[in-house]
Amino acid sequence: QVQLVESGGGSVQAGGSLRLSCAASGNTLNGYYFGWFRQAPGKAREGIVTFHLDGTPTYFDSMKGRFTASKDNLQHTLYLHQDSLKPEDTAVYYCAADASLLRLRRNEADYWGQGTQVTVQS
Repeated sequence: QVQLVESGGGSVQAGGSLRLSCAASGNTLNGYYFGWFRQAPGKAREGIVTFHLDGTPTYFDSMKGRFTASKDNLQHTLYLHQDSLKPEDTAVYYCAADASLLRLRRNEADYWGQGTQVTVQS
């Protein structure tokens, strides 16, 4: 079992910044891959980044250059630094965990957090 809790969302003006966090807990975290995803109203869930077991991030092609992701393997915490936010970045942001990196890259996962809302006002 993996528990995921996101935080750090909020409402900002276009051009603003946020830092999202995701705290992971559970008994067998070392064997899981993690990632960040988002879902905007009326749209399908979109992958942002996945992390290899050593914490190395791999961004989905559509999200390269947009945000900066990192993972603290000792604290089991994911971060998503968002700069120069745009109204189209408005979405619920989720972290997820799965034993299969391939599933995460397909936007599938056994474990999801509750999400944190990011609203960017123009």
